[in-house]
Amino acid sequence: MSAMRYFDVPALFISFALGMAPTFALAQQALPNPAATADAAVSQSQAERIDTLFGSLKRERNADKAKAIASQIWAEWNDSGSATVNLLMQWTNEAIAAKRHAAALDFLDQATILKPDYAEAWNKRATLHYIMGDTRKSMADINQVLNREPRHFGALGGMAGILAENGQEQLALKAWERYLEIYPADRDAQEQVNKLSEKIAGSRT
Repeated sequence: MSAMRYFDVPALFISFALGMAPTFALAQQALPNPAATADAAVSQSQAERIDTLFGSLKRERNADKAKAIASQIWAEWNDSGSATVNLLMQWTNEAIAAKRHAAALDFLDQATILKPDYAEAWNKRATLHYIMGDTRKSMADINQVLNREPRHFGALGGMAGILAENGQEQLALKAWERYLEIYPADRDAQEQVNKLSEKIAGSRT
């Protein structure tokens, strides 16, 4: 299993806490920012496209067609909506290719600070931590990804891989099963589920 293939995981074990936003008098509220309103419209449009693609991915049973849909989802995920963050991600990819991991980590740290709601920056950092041999930090970033996008099948696969490597086959199987709920036509994931199921069944006999 390629780490880059799958990091590039569901929040099976993450709970969410909702806080109450402070209330201000109408006189204290700022007027709507046209630029912010435009950004929200763009973001909503992207969210709608992603929702539509995920609906198609869940229904598609042809592996090749499903892979094409998944690639479209990745393309949407790769666009942060910020030119600065997109440039940082480009520099990150170039640094990783050149094995300049410290520089890549610095770029990703900046990206997560500038746009903390951008799941792909956390996802790429999870990949980098895994490459650098720090699975604890990788899993922490995977949780950040799944907090923002619970359908992130790439992060789910990464989580499953780390769990399996650490002998936690039952949890790895659950992660792969969640993956297949989102992306049922992925043959690699189907194979992982079959292998883990057989291994778990064999250990009980």
